[in-house]
Formats: sequence, C-alpha cells, structure tokens
Amino acid sequence: MQNLVAPKLGQYKAKPNLNNGTGGDLSVRFWGVRGQISAPGTDTIRYGGNTSCVEMRVGRKRLIFDGGSGLRVLGNHWLKEMPIEAHIFFSHSHWDSIQGFPFFTPGFIPGNCFHLYGAAAPDGASIEQCLGQQMIPPNFPVPLQVMQSDLKFHGLRSGHTVTLDDVTVEAVLLNDSHQAMGYRVNWQGYAVVYATTHSHGWGGIDENLRYLSRQADLLILNTPFPLKEDNLLNDSPLIWQDDRWQTGIVTAKVAGVKRIVMSRYHPDYNDDYLDRLQKQLQSFYPNHLLAREGMVLPVCSRV
Repeated sequence: MQNLVAPKLGQYKAKPNLNNGTGGDLSVRFWGVRGQISAPGTDTIRYGGNTSCVEMRVGRKRLIFDGGSGLRVLGNHWLKEMPIEAHIFFSHSHWDSIQGFPFFTPGFIPGNCFHLYGAAAPDGASIEQCLGQQMIPPNFPVPLQVMQSDLKFHGLRSGHTVTLDDVTVEAVLLNDSHQAMGYRVNWQGYAVVYATTHSHGWGGIDENLRYLSRQADLLILNTPFPLKEDNLLNDSPLIWQDDRWQTGIVTAKVAGVKRIVMSRYHPDYNDDYLDRLQKQLQSFYPNHLLAREGMVLPVCSRV
C-alpha cells in the first residue's frame, strides 16, 4: 500500500458536453450495489441485485463510476436522452466492475461520446484491453470494435487529476493487489468520494483513503464481506466490530467526512440481512446509510 499521494502526474482536458443538465446541482444515483456477481431474486428486491454502477450529475457533467450490470439499466434509461456525452471511471477491471459494458446500449449508438478511465490491471493490460477482452468470442459474440459511439480511452496512475471544465476528478490507488482506484469529485467547494475497493487494514488509518476523503461531503464505501461463513446466519451482523472493517470507518472520521454511504454488497446478503446491517450501522453513526438501487442523494442544489 502506498503512503499518501504523490504530486499530480498529469491532466486530461475534455471537450464541452453535448447536452448535459442545467449546471446547478450535484447528485448521486445508484444503479448497481452488489459485488462479485449479480444477485437477482425475491430476497434482494429492496436493495437491488445489480453489480456496481454509480451515476453522478455534477453541474453539466455526467460521471459514471464502475460498469457492473447496473450500467445496462442506466444505459436503457438514457436512450430517451440521446445524444449523450459522459465520463466513465472504473475502480478496477474485476468482472463485477466491467460486466455491464457489453450491454451498454448507448455505446453502440453513433453520435454519443464516452470517455473511459482506469488504471492498468496487475498484468499490465490497459482498461481498453480489459473491456475488449471480455467481448472476444467465445465469451461474447460482439467485439468492442462494433460499438459505434465515440469511445475515448484514458489510462490513469495514482495521483492523476482529470479536469472537466469546472469539475476535477482525483484518482488515487487504494488497493495495490487489485490495482484498484478510488476517485474524488470536486465541484464548487463540494466533494464526493467513490472508494469501494480500499484495502481492509487492522484498525489503523488508511492514508490514501484519508487523503482522498479529506472533508468530503459524501463517501461511498464498500461494505464488509463475510469474515466467516456463519456470519450471514447471525441475528446481528457483528462484523462491524471487526478491526479490519473499522479501518474504513475510522479513516473517514479522521478525514472529516460528513456522510458515508455503504455499497458493493456480498451477493448473499439478502434484504433482511442488509436491514439489520443498516440498523446496527446507524446505532453507531446515525447519519450514515446503505445504498439501494434507484436511490438518489442530492449533495448540492443551486437551481
């Protein structure tokens, strides 16, 4: 794990958006909240079963974080708003972060423009190669090259800042073994952090997460996965007391984060279990909550 963040290594400039909003608000919407694999079914209706995908409307910009199966649902929602320009940031290249991309319908429509950002995988593959490899037969019948939208790929390293007019996105490596990035979105004095892949420590401070989360208005953090198989059967999810999980909470408190939202649930966590998880979380931190698909969190509104 690296200590703190090196000075900025570079910047990307994006062209103006095609038709993106009123320019007066900052909001977050959850389209997918699972990790590992989608979990549809009658016992995941309230929280949702799609893998990770978060949309942020930041002024006139559309930002997406991760392309799990929730990206397919988001893409279908956007079909009535063509043409679209958006920026898609991938935390890493595990399947639960990229599996929705082959089913992202706006990517196949000419006139749309998508900027795609991500770090190289542990084997050195770029984000373009990772997205393309899952679309090669026999895995998928339609290759990446069939997509007719304008796809612009950008490789990131820890310390990069992406500049999108009045919005900046800081990228910081949070998990060395997965080459997983966290992102901080800055706009007009507000900050939202997407950090669903940070390394679980043993009760200490995660310095990279602290840097990324400094005085953030909202931190999107991953929920703990079961430490033992029988954790899922307990009446009370006592894993909140585990030192490894407390790393994220303690780091957020030290960083001065105003609000935490948990996401990226284990696929075996059903609605009742997540209800208990949220109840226990809010018994310690009343302002924090668990994400649900379709949930919209306004951070700032200036309309």
